[in-house]
Amino acid sequence: MLLGMSLSAMAQTKFDERPKLVVGIVVDQMRWDYLSRYYGQFQPDGLKRLINEGYSCNNCLINYVPTVTAIGHTSAYTGTTPAYHGICGNTFYLDGKRVGCVADSTMQTIGSNTTKGKSSPHNLLATTIGDQLRLHTDFKAKVIGISFKDRAAILPAGRSANAAYWMDNKALCFVSSSYYMQELPDYAKKVNAQMANNKELKTVGQDISLYPLCGHLITDMAIAALKGENLGRNGTTDMLCVSYSQTDAIGHKWATRGEHTDEAYMELDKDIKRLLAALDAQVGHENYLLFLTADHGGAHNWKFMEDHKLGGGKWLYSDFIKQAEAHVAKTLGAKKNVIEDMLDFRLFLNHQSIAEQNLKLDEVKQCLVEFFSTVPNVIQAVDYQKLRTSSLPERIMNMALMGYHPRRSGDILIIAEPNYYEYGDWSSPVGTTHGSWNPYDAHIPLLFYGWHISQGATSREVHINDIAPTICQMLHIQQPNACSGEAILELTK
Repeated sequence: MLLGMSLSAMAQTKFDERPKLVVGIVVDQMRWDYLSRYYGQFQPDGLKRLINEGYSCNNCLINYVPTVTAIGHTSAYTGTTPAYHGICGNTFYLDGKRVGCVADSTMQTIGSNTTKGKSSPHNLLATTIGDQLRLHTDFKAKVIGISFKDRAAILPAGRSANAAYWMDNKALCFVSSSYYMQELPDYAKKVNAQMANNKELKTVGQDISLYPLCGHLITDMAIAALKGENLGRNGTTDMLCVSYSQTDAIGHKWATRGEHTDEAYMELDKDIKRLLAALDAQVGHENYLLFLTADHGGAHNWKFMEDHKLGGGKWLYSDFIKQAEAHVAKTLGAKKNVIEDMLDFRLFLNHQSIAEQNLKLDEVKQCLVEFFSTVPNVIQAVDYQKLRTSSLPERIMNMALMGYHPRRSGDILIIAEPNYYEYGDWSSPVGTTHGSWNPYDAHIPLLFYGWHISQGATSREVHINDIAPTICQMLHIQQPNACSGEAILELTK
């Protein structure tokens, strides 16, 4: 009897044990193979420390399309995909109106006189790790999000976060939204004061995201919040969500190879080292649980691939929109345009225009599917509502289904040939982009480090939406309310 009581008490103690702090790090546009590409150049106490002393999931895949920033950040922290969390792109259509994923005109900017702070998580349909942590602790836990991009600070932190901070590249300072506060705390004001005197920042100006300096400032703000909010020392488990955006901007500008990308990851390594040192000093390395991942990867530049006889190229969808409209006009007698927009290889149709012309939506979609399936460098075009009966390979079909929200994802999905990508203002001629199902976009790093993490690795396939249930299982708190991922048992058993 006594032995049974003793074992029960031991089990209960372990069940209640939690780290003092959870830290989530997302590196925007970080391909999985960058871990090995730069391993020999990483410092011992930066990314190499996470690799050598932590646990690496070497086959972590994104299991939806499109593979873009807002969706990746949201999926990692909600444990689900756009089908359930509703963040279907950096921008998408909602009730026939194009919206920014976190844009919120009802909010005010806190910290500057620009509109950069008019944002909130109001379009997010699911809870995050941080939301669940706040719920479990009766809202005593503190949850903070920090990034250059508003969406990369807001969406990871969730709807009930204490604060989210992002950079105003016009005013060259960190801002927040009236969703969280009416005035910046003193530690944020101090960081902004330091930025105001930063000569390098004044030199690069609004193009700050193209320089490693952006990552240094994000780290400054993360450490300031760590100390200013006393994270990990509040008598419960707090959470800090940090996202590095400069790697994405540099990738779009200069792609996956060359001195700019090399420098970006060497400087990121220094930022990770500095952040880890601050975490060690604040709570001790054994008292925080950390994960590092990416929101998506990135394709090699199409010209780079062409020069090395590896295929691929730019796909200018604007070249085909007029042809597609002409095809609908000839086939169905349309007098006005039926295509509203194209985002991330998805066609958004103008349902009002189609109805006003007394056209049948299904016939318009079928007409466009037939047209785009004949377009050069397109493998297949599919009506989202007919995915299950399409001839898409099962993996791609499932990724499309997991990325589809019926009121936010558009009407038709286009699958391009490998390494053909949409080419627009966001990608320079020597740069790249992302968004497809292919491994270069969908295979991402996933490292766990710190509290109750033993050194090791697995090549078993896991997914980006497995991160949240894994962290919640380790914390013994409920999974986010739309969680569709599975805890990584190698870490939770």
